[in-house]
Amino acid sequence: MARALFVCLHNAGRSQMSQALFERVAAGRHEARSAGTTPGDRVHPEVVEAMAELGVDLADRVPHELSREDAEWADVVVTMGCGDKCPYIPGKRYVDWDLPDPKGRPLAEVRATRDEIERRVTGLAAEMDGVKLGDDRPVEPYPHGDDGS
Repeated sequence: MARALFVCLHNAGRSQMSQALFERVAAGRHEARSAGTTPGDRVHPEVVEAMAELGVDLADRVPHELSREDAEWADVVVTMGCGDKCPYIPGKRYVDWDLPDPKGRPLAEVRATRDEIERRVTGLAAEMDGVKLGDDRPVEPYPHGDDGS
């Protein structure tokens, strides 16, 4: 089991969608968390609405402040607009996803961001499973956490 941490500024949009969609795609094979460098008060309503269309309820999620412990827990840290505020932990893999902030955007744009996140988390989960999408050749499974899980 590998671990992914999704980080954005407020943990109220992109990172919340990423965590929820990753958990759905990974189906218990891998773990995920999300956090923000300056967490908001709640998940953006337009994000809650777009995710509800997929049967994913984010209404009760509370934005979480990024901690060094979160970054240490993860095998891969996916950043989305938090820049240098994300802690650097040697030996961790960092990936930056350039995605628009859905806050205050029309629902159609939030859906487009959601769908792009779903595409990316599907690829990340497959990579962690040791599968290269669109190719029959196996790849090495993603390294596991320090506890051997």
